Parts: sequence; C-alpha cells; structure tokens
Amino acid sequence: MTIQPRSRQRGISFLGLIFVGGVLAITGVIAAQVFPTFVEYQAIEKAAQKASQGNTVIEVRKIFERAVEIDAITSIGAKDLEITKEDERIVVKYAYQREIHLAGPAYLTLKYSGRSK
Repeated sequence: MTIQPRSRQRGISFLGLIFVGGVLAITGVIAAQVFPTFVEYQAIEKAAQKASQGNTVIEVRKIFERAVEIDAITSIGAKDLEITKEDERIVVKYAYQREIHLAGPAYLTLKYSGRSK
C-alpha cells in the first residue's frame, strides 16, 4: 500500500478574505462620497465654460449664477470666480476644496481648480 501525499490547498484563507472584503468595503464607501464631488466639478466646469461667453464681468457672473441654480452647485458661487481677459477672450478661473470626514480627526481633502477654454 502506498501513501499518497496530500495535495496542498490553494486559495485565500478566511482571514485573508475578511481583510480583502474590509478593504474593498472601505474603498467603496470613500468612492461613494467622492463621486458626487466629481459630478459637481463637471457641472462647475460646464457652467464656467458657458459663463465665459458673456461680454462683461457682471454678465459672466449672472450666467454662472443661473447655472448654479439649475445644477444645484453648492461648493462655489459667482463671487468666487476670477474673471480675466486674455487675447480678447473672457477667461473664467475657479478653485475650491471639499473635505470628506473619514473617521475621528481624519479628513480627505479634495482640491479642484480649472478655467474656461
């Protein structure tokens, strides 16, 4: 009678599975909080582009304010825009930051900035 060697099992252990699941869950929760800020950034970028079609500073701010009301933008207002003129074109620049509370004293700070084309 010959004894066959036991084949080694391959794969992840239960504790490894719990660890990987926990990391994925935490990543998912953070991503779910970051995604709305990115969508809002896209709306701000679109509003700044549209506002740059104005001819005066007041007109640019009014166009941006309308877009803020329509898209429910809360991170930035028309008064936060930097409006300049480059080569006979109106350029709208903006910068802002959002903080996401993680746990205890830990925060994730996201800094967004951009300009019209």
